[in-house]
Amino acid sequence: MLSFDQFGDERTPAVSIRGCTGSSFLQMGRKDPDDGTCDMAKYLLLIFGDERVWAGRSPQDRLRNDAGHRAFAAAAGTAVLGGNELTEASVATTLRADPGGRITATDGPFLETKEALGGYYLVEAADLDEVVRLARLLPELADGHSGVEIRPVVEHG
Repeated sequence: MLSFDQFGDERTPAVSIRGCTGSSFLQMGRKDPDDGTCDMAKYLLLIFGDERVWAGRSPQDRLRNDAGHRAFAAAAGTAVLGGNELTEASVATTLRADPGGRITATDGPFLETKEALGGYYLVEAADLDEVVRLARLLPELADGHSGVEIRPVVEHG
């Protein structure tokens, strides 16, 4: 279970990620109305890295990466609720609203950065420690240019 105290921070989180806590509107996990138990919380694993490096991979590197994702999925089993690889950021469309509410669409990513979001997994787990154990199995963590961001999903109830 995550608490800020584990990291030397004495703040209290606005929404706890201990599962099934928070306000009645925002919470992690869902409480069963019959017995009061909590479902496991959901987390989004955001895979990011340097698109130029990804594009320059050899066919063998791509096959190894694909095999790594199959191994991750097999190890995670039913914890994986979904996931996909994303196209390169250059084909993204970004919508922005100005203060007057006028919406404009632009081609390309929201920000020009070296790192881009390359894919994601939605997983369900008992706690953050379990998610970290699973995320460590992703092949991108062996790339040296990639990373995985873990974000708890806030469920509206």
